[in-house]
Amino acid sequence: MRVCMVVEGCYPYMAGGVSSWIHGMIRSFPKLEFVLLTIISNRSLSGKFTYELPENVTEVHELYLEDVDWNRKGFRGGRLKKEECQAMRSLILGRHVEWERLYRLFQETGISLDKLLMGEDFMNIVREYYDLKYSQLVFSDFLWTMRSVYLPLFFALKMKLPKADLYHCVATGYAGVLGSMAKSLYGCRMMISEHGIYTREREEEILRAEWVKGVYKNIWIDQFRKMSRLAYDSADLVTSLYEHARELQIELGCPQQKTMVTPNGVSVDHLQDIPGKPEEDAGKINIGAILRVTPIKDVKTMIQAFSFAKEREPRLKLWIMGPCDEDEGYAQECMEQVEALKLTDVEFTGRINIRDYLGRMDLTILTSISEGQPLTILESYAAHKPVIATDVGNCQGLIFGEQDDFGPAGILTHIMNVEEIAQAMIDMARNEPMRLQMGESGYRRVMSGYRIEHMRATYRKIYHDFSDSCGLPWEEET
Repeated sequence: MRVCMVVEGCYPYMAGGVSSWIHGMIRSFPKLEFVLLTIISNRSLSGKFTYELPENVTEVHELYLEDVDWNRKGFRGGRLKKEECQAMRSLILGRHVEWERLYRLFQETGISLDKLLMGEDFMNIVREYYDLKYSQLVFSDFLWTMRSVYLPLFFALKMKLPKADLYHCVATGYAGVLGSMAKSLYGCRMMISEHGIYTREREEEILRAEWVKGVYKNIWIDQFRKMSRLAYDSADLVTSLYEHARELQIELGCPQQKTMVTPNGVSVDHLQDIPGKPEEDAGKINIGAILRVTPIKDVKTMIQAFSFAKEREPRLKLWIMGPCDEDEGYAQECMEQVEALKLTDVEFTGRINIRDYLGRMDLTILTSISEGQPLTILESYAAHKPVIATDVGNCQGLIFGEQDDFGPAGILTHIMNVEEIAQAMIDMARNEPMRLQMGESGYRRVMSGYRIEHMRATYRKIYHDFSDSCGLPWEEET
């Protein structure tokens, strides 16, 4: 079976939980052929892989959402036929979108995106939408905003897709659009594995964003909801990492009968017999933050909280372990914050092998403002380490358990609550029996339901079932 993994903004360019999951999935099924269809911002990232691709990845196809060549793509002018105009109206006005006709328009006609977006038909449809809902705005600003909203989608709709038996989309959004279009064009199967709820994450991002103002936020949010509805409608199966995420998918329009919970899994064996504390750590309470140094991880709040905790508990040391090159400006700001606070016990290690460091830690911490089901928490548990985590995604379920009575495996805090996070650090540092007990609770939890073997068995059955439904032979992995 040929599987096209459709991913946006992560693998194989960036490290992190979702990328690690994708890499592990591909390596888990060496007898399957994988094709990567990657969605990235622009051509500057092309081919700059962080991961060495497994041998069963045979092709990599890239879609650039900010392609500078957009005005030269296509030979047909921007005027639309009557039925094409109706399909475009359905998209922009959001009324029973005629996706099939839109696929044909962008895939078969050679239409120029430049001439379409700058043309009379597009402007008239936008004007109709403007008159209905946004006539208090300046029309020229509104028109340019609509062009910027629809250009990335049109790039996606215009892309020539590789053929595969199954399109496995690791999000809705643009990835879901590509998978939906492939299913329509090729008659193949499609599934979605959401790690976070893409639509909700984009909503949160847009509401906080400074680059989009006022009612324009609503337009962008509506666009992402539109794409997610398409993906949910088209998919044969939609997985989530935990029950509440599945409930959110259903709330956002995914048919319940398509949904399935498939928890993350980590290699417990890989994190056994790891080095413990060296002599130089004697008398220190090491806190490990295994993460990408990016705004969504809210490292600045973590550093500020550590500064407060350090004043009351001098034994504390913070290790920030992960790549700093995804958002170099933010990483630099974090380092400058450490200097401004005159903190001497904060160390930025860069990208690491967690086996070399996790055993040195007394606990780990995650202060994210958005998460799915963090692998770093599961890895901490596999190494018998308790965690401090903000109440996002499935962190509450991982700390307190959802279907077990093992007890708490860490301390849950509110997002961006510096005082609360600082107090959690102090409490952990001053109560060794509690730390050890929480670490053991976490270990029992990960052993009971979050081992990599459990996840592989689940996806082996999913892939096998899709292979059978396509009438394809299945060769068992050895």
